[in-house]
Amino acid sequence: MNISRTMDGSVPDRGFPEMVDGRGDALSPDEIAIGVLIGRISEYFDYFVYGFASVLVFPSVFFPFERPLEGTLWSFTVFSFAFIARPIGSLVFLEMQRRHGRGAKLVTALVLLGASTAGIAFLPGYVVLGHWSYVLLAAFRTGQGFALGGAWDGLPSLLALSAPPKHRGWYAMTGQLGAPIGFIVACGLFAFLHHSLRPADFLDWGWRYPFFVAFAVNVVTLFARLRLVMTGEFQALFAERELHPEKAGVLLREQGYVVILGAFGALASYALFHLVTVFPLSWIVLYPRQSISRFFLVEMLGAVLGAAGMILSGAIADRIGRRNTLAVLTLFIALFSGFVPRLLGGESLGQDVFLLVGFSLLGMSYGQAAGSMNDWFAPRFRYTGAALTSDLAWLIGAGFAPVVALGLSAHFGLGYVSLYLLSGAVCTLAALAIGHRMRRG
Repeated sequence: MNISRTMDGSVPDRGFPEMVDGRGDALSPDEIAIGVLIGRISEYFDYFVYGFASVLVFPSVFFPFERPLEGTLWSFTVFSFAFIARPIGSLVFLEMQRRHGRGAKLVTALVLLGASTAGIAFLPGYVVLGHWSYVLLAAFRTGQGFALGGAWDGLPSLLALSAPPKHRGWYAMTGQLGAPIGFIVACGLFAFLHHSLRPADFLDWGWRYPFFVAFAVNVVTLFARLRLVMTGEFQALFAERELHPEKAGVLLREQGYVVILGAFGALASYALFHLVTVFPLSWIVLYPRQSISRFFLVEMLGAVLGAAGMILSGAIADRIGRRNTLAVLTLFIALFSGFVPRLLGGESLGQDVFLLVGFSLLGMSYGQAAGSMNDWFAPRFRYTGAALTSDLAWLIGAGFAPVVALGLSAHFGLGYVSLYLLSGAVCTLAALAIGHRMRRG
């Protein structure tokens, strides 16, 4: 089946285009959304496997010479390395795509991601390797982040441009569903292993199993994503939408303000992301008020509420607009920040309320936060701009959140975590307001 073309040879823009893959089957935006979702589930599963291990395993296995708090802080510091490496990886791999094509870039990035994940799974601890154990852990974690920067395939941008104008909030939300799904699977797997195995067995070999699963998921994802992006018809659609890598220097010179506003516009949601997923686990382990098994069950229920919130956010955004939806939810996050000390610092009931309410707010805001300003990019910059905006949002919003939140709460009290989250909400509202005024002007 061929794509019809205009007399000048270009592919017509129908707003809701009928797209085809290499088998001649019609591809709708729903099917592109499935491709985005597959990639996101893999990414977030890998991501949360590492996050849970950073709390439950790495302080004992790689930093046994430190007290539990300091060991966890060191573990969270290594956790942040991926977010530092991610924008660097994006720049390097975008240049690879310009020279060698999207397929070469995607294969190389996902092979590196799989190798880094497998390397962590086989890595001996401090007892065997000494200081080299955490040096190699840091190297593999950096490799994961570098690879994730290169794993950007452009499908989210293609989906946003191909979705019906009246339903763009809904389609923007679908890819974000990969976060709660990946979280639930990773959380369930860790909960099962932690509950079923003796502590010595869990720290010896049990924690490695989720990393093997993550490696297998990456392999399956590689073939699924290649099938979508490497057909001739998809290449034509990427070209039609001008979704090709542009030099970062040119982008930053001409539309760097959109990158900055887009990154800060998502700050509240990305900060909340870690404050209800990874950080609370460290608080429960270090200052126990309930069992870890029970905590995992509450977290999985929270993720279900988060997924429901994402679906609801899509419907709301199609009525009042994505950025208006994000602004309203940011105000709720700012209000929620004031309750952090009373809820998380209380007994198990308060902690459960913190998780369930936090996940609900996270789902609704995160469903619309990613790429909320990507339509401000000129067409030629949209591909590179979307990738770099996402990388910077993760870096400034989420990358250091666990280590900052744990360090502040342990040394100064949970009230400072409230201020940290509130500052993210203020930055988001400021970015949205500045962007609105610039667009009107």
